[in-house]
Amino acid sequence: MVDVTAPKTSAMITLAAVVVVVAGMKAASALIVPFMIATFLALITVRPMLWLQANRVPTVLAALLIVLTILTALTVVGVVVGRSLAAFTAALPAYQQQLQGLMDGAVAFFAQYTDSDQSVERVGDLINPGWAMGLAATLLNAVRDIMTNTLLITFTVIFILLEASSFPTKITAAFGESARSLTGTRQFLDDLGRYLGIKTLVSIVTGLLVWLLTWGLGLDFPRLWGMLAFLLNYIPTLGSIIAAVPAVLLALVQLGAPEATATAIGFMAINIAFGNFIEPRLMGYGVGISPLIVFVGLIFWGWVFGPVGMLLSVPLSMTLKLALENDERTRWVAVFIGSQRDAQHSLATDDVKDSG
Repeated sequence: MVDVTAPKTSAMITLAAVVVVVAGMKAASALIVPFMIATFLALITVRPMLWLQANRVPTVLAALLIVLTILTALTVVGVVVGRSLAAFTAALPAYQQQLQGLMDGAVAFFAQYTDSDQSVERVGDLINPGWAMGLAATLLNAVRDIMTNTLLITFTVIFILLEASSFPTKITAAFGESARSLTGTRQFLDDLGRYLGIKTLVSIVTGLLVWLLTWGLGLDFPRLWGMLAFLLNYIPTLGSIIAAVPAVLLALVQLGAPEATATAIGFMAINIAFGNFIEPRLMGYGVGISPLIVFVGLIFWGWVFGPVGMLLSVPLSMTLKLALENDERTRWVAVFIGSQRDAQHSLATDDVKDSG
């Protein structure tokens, strides 16, 4: 007799295990986040290190060069964020008060042309224009706090990089011919490292262009807006909106409506150019994520790991997607997580295999 309750019991156990793991990650987020950042940095830099080794640079020296580069980058981030954020935080209440004054004026203006003044006032009460600026300050404060763990992150990256070159040899020695079964894992790590590397380069260029845009328009704290654009560029679509809104609001308060419009158009042009043309050509197929998953992941990872989890939400979701793609049993889940373009590409690939 077939036990029909077995699949249900297995599903309940799996769900309970997931809940326990998520609760554990949330409880240990203060310890996990620095190691998670170190792992992502190692995945980004492992290819340059292997290239240096291929060009006869000793392993220790190659790792030292990579780590010095990372330390320089983290120091620059810390200095830029620290100095600009202190001034921005001090000026934030004044900006929020000015925005609220503009909002009250807009509500009073529209109330003159409507039959129900109370309805317009209620809508005005629901909208808080200063919230976006507060969110930007919260995200950048979280990044500044991470910089206090620079030593831990650096040492973790060093040990990961030193192990990277010898890891395949250890796997072969330990498992012999069965090491071939780890091909999918190696492919997964290669794909993830490639994704993070390209995304980081695109984000750097995006941040530099936003810095030049806001500096050219005369906006306060241009380095801060460039840094925010760099960080939030890891979040497709939503990230560019979140990065643009506080800068546009500040331009409206500080410079006026024409400059705010120019700021919005500039952000839109930069993100359309990179998001719709340059980045897809560099990435290729198999790296997109459904907009719904981006939004859900932003909320979920932000709840688990705080503001840093929001910044890393898409890399974490991409890690999950690439891991699921490398197993035929879970490939269908990756298709649902991925974008429509990836699904169409998957269908085309399957048709080619069937015709072959």
